[in-house]
Amino acid sequence: MQALAPRLAALGLDVARFDFPYRRDGRRIPDRLPVLQAALAEAVAQARAQSGARRLLLGGRSLGGRVATLLAAAGFACDGLLLFAYPLHPQGKPGRLRDAHLPAIRVPVFCVNGTRDPLCRRDLMEGVLKTVGAPWRMRWLEGAGHSFDDLPDGLLDEIGEWSAAPR
Repeated sequence: MQALAPRLAALGLDVARFDFPYRRDGRRIPDRLPVLQAALAEAVAQARAQSGARRLLLGGRSLGGRVATLLAAAGFACDGLLLFAYPLHPQGKPGRLRDAHLPAIRVPVFCVNGTRDPLCRRDLMEGVLKTVGAPWRMRWLEGAGHSFDDLPDGLLDEIGEWSAAPR
């Protein structure tokens, strides 16, 4: 997100970045999901208080995006989800999908993944999306893995149009 944040800000999006507690503490192992969700909810509350924004797009890269989807699926108030490198399954374990909550999402989603992402096989994601009722715009970066740092200008323009669309 460090590399993407300035490009998203150039689209007119107020981008608030934060680190989960495990990252701030210098640990490699993520906290349990309830801790991660509480941390994201707190960061959103702080960002809203500072910016006064009326619309809120939750999102993030990889685990941050997954946590955002969990919050949205649980009914956290937001206007959409902007996801980068969504981790659909653990590396090397495509049979362990992290998708059970996705059909509960009710807000529009824009998701960008690489076609060579070892945490999100394209065929599996396309199958999962058949179970999702929310408008889900999936974009694939040809040849990109899980750690892409940049987006083509055309895709940035599409994200800008999507984020500005009435909800």
